[in-house]
This record gives sequence, C-alpha cells and structure tokens, in this order.
Amino acid sequence: MQDSLFNQKLTRRTFASVVAAGSLVIGSETGGDWIELFDGHSLNGWRPSEHKNSWTVSDGMLTANGRRSHLFYVGPVHGADFKNFELEVELTTQPDCNSGVYFHTTYQESGFPEKGFEVQVNNTARGDGGYLERKKTGSLYGLRNMYKQLVPDQKPFRMAVAVRGKNVQIRLNGELLVDYVEPSPPLIPAGGEKYRFLDHGTFALQCHNDGSRVACKSVRVRSLPDSLPAYTGPAPVVDNTYRDIGRHNLPMVDFHVYLRPGLSLEGALTRSRKDGIQYGITANASTLKNDAAIARWIEPMARRPVFFALATDNGGWMKTLSRGMAKKFDYVIANGNGASLDTLLERLRNEPVDILSGLGPVPNERARDLIAALMSNKVALEFNAVHQTPSEEFILQAKEAGCKFAFGTANANGAELARCEYGLQVVQRCKLDWQNFFTPGGWWPKAVERRWSSDLA
Repeated sequence: MQDSLFNQKLTRRTFASVVAAGSLVIGSETGGDWIELFDGHSLNGWRPSEHKNSWTVSDGMLTANGRRSHLFYVGPVHGADFKNFELEVELTTQPDCNSGVYFHTTYQESGFPEKGFEVQVNNTARGDGGYLERKKTGSLYGLRNMYKQLVPDQKPFRMAVAVRGKNVQIRLNGELLVDYVEPSPPLIPAGGEKYRFLDHGTFALQCHNDGSRVACKSVRVRSLPDSLPAYTGPAPVVDNTYRDIGRHNLPMVDFHVYLRPGLSLEGALTRSRKDGIQYGITANASTLKNDAAIARWIEPMARRPVFFALATDNGGWMKTLSRGMAKKFDYVIANGNGASLDTLLERLRNEPVDILSGLGPVPNERARDLIAALMSNKVALEFNAVHQTPSEEFILQAKEAGCKFAFGTANANGAELARCEYGLQVVQRCKLDWQNFFTPGGWWPKAVERRWSSDLA
C-alpha cells in the first residue's frame, strides 16, 4: 500500500493517465500512449528519501537543490512497477551538477539506490574531493559510459531510456548512445551493486549533493508488455575485457581510430555501442590542408558521441591550420612512426601535443629524457593495441614519474579495432588506476589552448 502522503485526489490529467495505464495492463500487446508521471505543479505520486526538502516544484519543474536525496515514483501508473518500457525525461542542469535517473529500482530511505540501474546526468561536474568523475550524461553508469560532454548546462535536453527484455537503449536528444545487452547470467559487480540486474521496479531522480542543481520539466513513460519476446541477438562474450569495461572510472576510450573503407562513422558507432568503448575519430593532418578541409571533415560528426582527434607526423601542420580551427579537435596526437628519439623530443618540446603514439623501443639510458619531456609538456602516452607498445618496463618508469596514459588502436594501415585488451592487461599488471589516465581537458587544458599564445594562421 502506498504511503499516505501520496494517497491524494487525482488531477484530471493524472486520472486520464491512470485510465490509459489500466487499459495497457489489461490487454495491450503493443504498448499504450505516453503517460506523464509529473503533474506539473506538485510532488503527487513521488516520494523523496532522506533530505526531503531537497525537492521542490518551481516554475512547473521538479527541482533538486540540496543535500543527497532520491525522488522515487510511487504513483498509480502501472502500479509504479515497470519491466519493459520507454521513458523520456526532459532536464536542465546547472554547472557542476551531478545527477541521475534510475530504473528498475525501489524506494529506500537513505543512501544511493542499491537496486536497479542509473543513467548518468553529468555535463560539467568533476567529482568530490580527489575523485574526478569521468562518466558523462547518457552513461549507463558503470556498464556503458560516455566520456565526452554531449549537451550543455543551462539548456533543456531530452534523455530517453528503453528496456526490452535483456536490452537497454539510451538516447540523448534522439541520438542512440547505449545499446547494452545483459548477459545471462547477469554480471554482478562486487561491492554494493548486487541488485544491479534487469528485473522490474520504479523510477527515481537523483539529487546527488548540495550544489548539484537540476530541474525536470517532464517525466513520461510508455509501458511495454511484460510478455515481449526475449532478446534474440547474439549474447555478449563475458571475458576479462568485458568484466573490466566500464569499471573503476577508467576512461574506456580508443583515442586513435581512423575511418577507412569498411569502417564508416555509422559502423564505428555500432561497434562502439557493442563493445562499450567510446572512440576518438582521427584525421591525419597531412590530409587536411587548410581550415576549410577541417570544417568539412568535422561537420558529419558534430553532435555525435565521438571525440575528434588530429594526428600529426611532423610540425608542418602548425603552419597550415589556424589555432581557431585546430581548437575544434579535442586533442592532438603525435605519431612516432619509427622516428628517432631526438626527433620525438624535439616535437614534444615544440608542438602542442596531447598524446604520443607509436613509441618504439627506448634505450634504458634515454628513458629518463623521454619521460621528462612527456611530463614537462603534459603529453600522455598511448597503449597501442595493435603493436602492444610501449613495454611494461617503460610504463612502470613513466607511472612512477606521474605520466598519464591513453588507449589507442591507430588502425590506419587496415588493422582491426581492438577492445583495449593490451591496455587493460597493462592496467592490471602495472597496477594503474583512473588517476593515471588522460581524458581531454580532464587534468589540464588541451595543448592547443595551453601552448599557442596567438593564432598561427
């Protein structure tokens, strides 16, 4: 029986919703109409946990502003118990907001919900204390994460979640970000997430902490029949790589992916959703002769869930591309490509570089010189999935000095995209964690902004 706080008279709008929900439960095989769960002026049908004053209704929106609290749907629609559904939430965040939308959960009086899944809402929040939160808006938290900010604060956006059997899809302003298939049996992480598997339950909105301000204009749902056929696609292979992807706050991004015959942007996005690894789609500076060429290359990828990378073989690009256009890339990669160590050192000192790729063997007596150049110029080192470089010995030395690392395939010569297997093996053997890893703008401004004091066009 629902809490008496919410046993109140139904508005005309809510009554119509309940009638529609009732017809859906009784006989529909295809789903019913969209039903609004928020009446636009009160908390009717919603129950806040712990710091209950963190939730108010202001200007027709559910507003979170205060200490940690979760707002659970406990109203009459579908008995507040959903298995298969489509959910759409319209949100507006303020800067530094960390929030989320839960599904298949259940009311609990305190703490973060233990049951169900969270869809992350975080555009610009950096975390608490020494912890830097990498998972961005649209992530299926801890399972399929987005590492690039895709929507701005202070502007409304729509986040949609669909659950059909073993399949979870997440869309942001209509763009498919997550297409997750739960394995059988479910992979349950160790620790406090033992109830994170597809089941049934209600929805909840998150007020994460004091200072995380979010407003929700609409929460609407379309129930789907519980009897939907089970997902019939290929089951995921649960190996060690699968178990590690999405965990431990590691930025699971292949930062060095080239499109080529047989690998289109749409194909790369499909592969990205399947493996749970975000991509940095990479252009070689030798093919982009001017600003207009950059604009044409980036245009099809604007607002897509990928990073933009510029790979360079030498410093000539600095004379042909303006600083303003170069800043459109999320980061710059210096391809080593068998260059001498002295050449690499010169490039690191003189070019605005974020990641060094293609590092070959480094003589022991010169390792210190290269590591010093990486550190002083804030350049991360790529774990190359194809060539399995650099060596673990060099990685341990770089780690000791405080260098950052990044995953990459560098598939320009037709190599197949990997799943960061080598990098994840190195993470385990060298005892690396999220603090050792690069993300664009995560630790410091990107190199083009740090190191170019004027437009070099």
